[in-house]
Amino acid sequence: MLAIAFKEWAAVCGALAAGRQTVILRKAGIAEAGDEFTPEHPEFLLYPTFFHEHRVGVKPEFAALFDAAETSRPPAGTIRFTHLVRVTKVQRVTNLDDALALDRFHVWTPDVVKQRFHYRTPGLFALTVRVFALAEPHERPERPEYAGCKTWVELDAGVPTAGATPVLTDDEFTRGTP
Repeated sequence: MLAIAFKEWAAVCGALAAGRQTVILRKAGIAEAGDEFTPEHPEFLLYPTFFHEHRVGVKPEFAALFDAAETSRPPAGTIRFTHLVRVTKVQRVTNLDDALALDRFHVWTPDVVKQRFHYRTPGLFALTVRVFALAEPHERPERPEYAGCKTWVELDAGVPTAGATPVLTDDEFTRGTP
């Protein structure tokens, strides 16, 4: 059972679920212990959101993922969990060129990467992630305490993760990560 969820654009969740993205770029939700960066939670459910998502933020070749996310959107007030994620590596990216060099590992446009990179203090965290499909989708009511612009959500009840299978083989994952 897993009760920690990570809010992310629904189109990005679709890209992760399809094995077309292996890096999540994030500004927050990462802690530093010594010289090592770690996510607040190394394993989590993907919580697809539609609030800040916008079509022009996704590269044109991934527009179909945006459309699929809209088409499969659960009813209002419902969250559908279909995938879990394990973080395999975290790195702090302090150079914009290095952030842009991760282009082939995610679906955001360079403009979105630049905007996120420069928000408040320059820099991003790049989380290399392994994605697993849950044995079956699980729906939960969306509760008021889950609302807002936050990365991590602690669910009121866990979601079963037994039987989850990787969306990429070991070899595909190794070839598709920085």
